[in-house]
Amino acid sequence: MDLQLKGKTAFVSGSTQGIGLAIAQNLAKEGASVIINGRSQDKVDEVVKKLQQGVPGAEVSGIAADFSKVDEINALIEKLPDVDILINNAGIFEPKPFVEITDEDWFKFFEVNVMSGVRLSRYFLPKMIAQNWGRIIFISSESAVNIPEEMIHYGTTKTAQLGVSRGLAELTKGTDVTVNTVMPGPTKSEGVAEFVKQLAAGNNLTAEEAEKDFFKTARPTSLLQRFSSVEEVANLVTYVASPLSSATNGSALKVDGGVAKFII
Repeated sequence: MDLQLKGKTAFVSGSTQGIGLAIAQNLAKEGASVIINGRSQDKVDEVVKKLQQGVPGAEVSGIAADFSKVDEINALIEKLPDVDILINNAGIFEPKPFVEITDEDWFKFFEVNVMSGVRLSRYFLPKMIAQNWGRIIFISSESAVNIPEEMIHYGTTKTAQLGVSRGLAELTKGTDVTVNTVMPGPTKSEGVAEFVKQLAAGNNLTAEEAEKDFFKTARPTSLLQRFSSVEEVANLVTYVASPLSSATNGSALKVDGGVAKFII
């Protein structure tokens, strides 16, 4: 299927690994010009080269910026061209008991997970409205509606993303600009793979046993009963980023393996 992305320019924050990288790769395969992002320029350059080699003819570039630092975000925005597609994927997570989550932790998570998308959207949404076409997609999580007891601060920021996304969608009324949220469930990114490895070591289990135990005890409502791949998440995001998704706006789209039991 041709997703009609040739000639479109996309920026994907937090895209040197995991879901972000898979999204960038999919967009490049569909012919979009893709700008990736990470905290280290060396890592960004490495991934740009990898994508160019993996997707022959792909137009890929990259800009480093740490989304916990406002000055770096401002510098990033100054370097970015106008984009047709904005993927707000940058985010952090950390299992931590609630009573040990400091004010500084709360502010850090809100700064990276919420304000990164707020600042980029504030800059690009008016440009998209002016050209009467654009896609803004927030990568949230099923944790937005199933707040994990081991990461309450993380889940809360993901809930906030839903609110920001829906509010921005209201500003697109009568245009060909859309704003949506995609909500992955447990996904086997590099960070999650390391998390499972730590769980396995702490409980004297193999990685496979730890994964099965995770879905039995921590995510029992999962219908998939395994981690999604980053590619499975990226497939939905790529469609939502395309002109073919023109009637999808203001939505929170689950790709969570059935973990969240609510019906929307």
